[in-house]
Formats: sequence, C-alpha cells, structure tokens
Amino acid sequence: MLRRIYIVAIIFLSIINISCSENKVEEKHNNKLTAEEERIIIHKGTEAPFSGKYWNFYENGVYTCKQCGAELYKSHDKFDSHCGWPSFDDEIQGAIKRQTDADGMRTEILCANCGAHLGHVFEGEHLTDKDIRHCVNSLSLNFIPEEDIVKSDTAIFAGGCFWGVEYFFKNERGVIETTVGYTGGHIENPTYEEVCSGKSGHIEAIQVIFNPKLTNFEKLAKLFFEIHDPSQWNRQGPDYGEQYRSVIFYTNEEQKEISMKLIDYLKVKGLKVVTELRKASVFWEAEEYHQDYYDVKGTKPYCHFYTKRFE
Repeated sequence: MLRRIYIVAIIFLSIINISCSENKVEEKHNNKLTAEEERIIIHKGTEAPFSGKYWNFYENGVYTCKQCGAELYKSHDKFDSHCGWPSFDDEIQGAIKRQTDADGMRTEILCANCGAHLGHVFEGEHLTDKDIRHCVNSLSLNFIPEEDIVKSDTAIFAGGCFWGVEYFFKNERGVIETTVGYTGGHIENPTYEEVCSGKSGHIEAIQVIFNPKLTNFEKLAKLFFEIHDPSQWNRQGPDYGEQYRSVIFYTNEEQKEISMKLIDYLKVKGLKVVTELRKASVFWEAEEYHQDYYDVKGTKPYCHFYTKRFE
C-alpha cells in the first residue's frame, strides 16, 4: 500500500513539474501564432523557397523573433544568397542559439530567448567575407523599420553590494539590460580588489539600460529607493565601506531634478536620506563572475529587501 502511494505521489509531482516548466516557457511567448507559424516555429518546419515576406526585402532596421519579439539580426548583415530564404552573415550578440538538427548533420538556429525555430546556419560557402549564412524562415521573423526602433536610455545607481541591486532591477518591466561595475573613482579599469581596498575611490554600481516607452527614470529611481536603505552611510546592511555608499549618478539635468524631488519626498516622510547625487562619469564593467550573480548562484540577496516608500 505504501509503495502504491509513493508511486502515485511521484507521478503527481512529475505532472506538476511539467506544468510549471511549460508555464515558464509560455511566459516568454508573447505573440499569438497562426497555424502556419506554429508549423515553422514550434514544429521546426520550413517554408517554401522564394515565398517568404523577407527573402527579397532590404529596408533598414532590425529583424526580431516572431514569437517573443527579441532582436535577432540587423539589416546591414542581410545579403542576397539566391537561396530563396532571408540570409544573414552575422547575428546580434547573444541572440541566436545553435544545436545539432534532428537530421544529425545540419546546425539548427533558434531564438536564444524563447527557443523559436529560425532555420539553419551554414559555413564554407564563401558567399560573403564572413563565410557564414544564417538561412532563416520569413515566418520566424518580424521587422522593425529603423525609424521605429526605440532609442534606449541609461540610468546608473549605487546602493550597496551591486549583486543585490541588480537582482531587483534585471526583471523590472522596461529594463533591457543590466550591468554591474565600478564608477566615481580616479583610476582606469579598476579590479574588484582595488575597489574593495578603498584606494581607487570607486563605488559599486549598476548600469541600467531601459526602454523609455515601457518605463522611465522616475519609476526606476523609486525602485532604487525601495530596494535599499538610503539612510545608511557608506554601508548597506552588513557590508561596510565607501564602495557601498548610496549614490545616483545622473546622466542629465532631468534625472538630477527627479532624484532631488524623490529625496525631498522621503525626507518629508521622516527618512534621513544620505543618498548623494553625482554627475555620471566613466562606468567600468565588473568582472564576469559578478554579472547576474544571484541568478547564477540560484540564491537571493542578503542585504537588499523591498520596502514600499512611495504611494
């Protein structure tokens, strides 16, 4: 009897895990697909040559994934290979995933963000100087004209250990990319050890690239004040040192004014804010092992917690 109960429990947990995995995948699938798009993108089919929308299309812009919208290729990397499918001899860095095709011979290319089937990649054809051809199905792509491409904006925040600050920013709506690094010091390309020694004058910070159509600096600055304690001087939780001070490195006068307004608001509420405002200077990217630290480790911050401070 106990053995039967155990087996049933294992099966039940397996079903739950499969369901959760499917939900996680679906979260990346933003666009509803037609039956023919599903045949190509999900079931790894191939459209007929010379039939797709983009095989003989050469406007300036960016090609994105039909399924999730991730940027895949830039128009200046597209060329006419006379094969009947859109062809590119380069990709946007990190956008494409490669794996051996089911036929065991070709190399399949997929969207690195959502796993959508794009086509195949070939080398050794000597069609361009780069000697590579991404052969892509038009139905796997969307195109954004150059004039419609959203111009991103940048914000730089320092609020203690940059691992914890990045943890809260990286999945915020409208955030395109986060990078942890060092800024505000007096030596070039500092190392983590030099920053921790206090001799470089740098502060641990995070550079946030965001889409102004989906969020704005004020929303991000509010989040900054809500995920660390801006009343702590040269520290954050158990971390002590000048490299952990609270600073907003503004990139323009508007960011400075917004920051001042938010600080005044918090002071009126009784919070003794010590956050500094400094004009942004050179931002030095930190060592690779610091990037996406908590995602890589699979843990959560120990000195950063969310506290609602704004209505």
